Amino acid sequence: MRKIDLNCDMGESYGAWSMGADAGVMPHISSANIACGFHGGDPATIRKTVRLALDHGVAIGAHPSLPDLQGFGRRAMQISPQDMYDLVIYQAGAVEAFARAAGGRLHHVKCHGALYNMAATDEGLSEAMARAARDLGNVRVYALSNSLMMKTVKQQGIPVSGEVFADRGYADDGTLAPRDRPGGMIEDAQRSVRQALAMIEEGYVTSLSGKRVPVCADTLCLHGDQPGAVTFAKELRSVFAKKGIAVAAP
Repeated sequence: MRKIDLNCDMGESYGAWSMGADAGVMPHISSANIACGFHGGDPATIRKTVRLALDHGVAIGAHPSLPDLQGFGRRAMQISPQDMYDLVIYQAGAVEAFARAAGGRLHHVKCHGALYNMAATDEGLSEAMARAARDLGNVRVYALSNSLMMKTVKQQGIPVSGEVFADRGYADDGTLAPRDRPGGMIEDAQRSVRQALAMIEEGYVTSLSGKRVPVCADTLCLHGDQPGAVTFAKELRSVFAKKGIAVAAP
């Protein structure tokens, strides 16, 4: 039986500001990437999201970002590998502490936004990520499928899952197309399902220009902050069940 991990970025509310449909999406996923406070999230939100994940048997992950609360972590910054290490350890440590306090554990780390895209193509940042994951207890890293980061982390002996996206458009080089580009965000559930199945069953994604790009689909991301996230999650699970594709964290 084929197996896929279905992950979602969660816990991105901050103070009185609410974001995402976490409670509605959580029952349908197998792993959660929980914001650590730098782009979204705060102590109470981390605690509540960790609890929600544990209640549904969902693997707990940290979702560290550049220190860019105002820009939601989507603006690139110039950082060193040591900065990368410090950012990941600091933020993932917060989620790990809440997970441990609730009787769970930190399962994985997945970078957010600009930090994710920067690390995907930068050897120094990728090596720093691998070092941080090792020092956090050899936790798994979720990395853009077939990226330099995925290869670097794997070479360092850290468990890594190649991540693909059900609701994002792709460039010809396998990176994610900018969100503001036409087709950068997929808002039609059926199109999202077709893309997911092609990646899982056939090992490719069709870029916005029409090119077939090879992918390694270990974990499939669904963004919880986009409209219709719950509908997307339900539709994916329904189709996976019909196709005999099991959903489980690695």
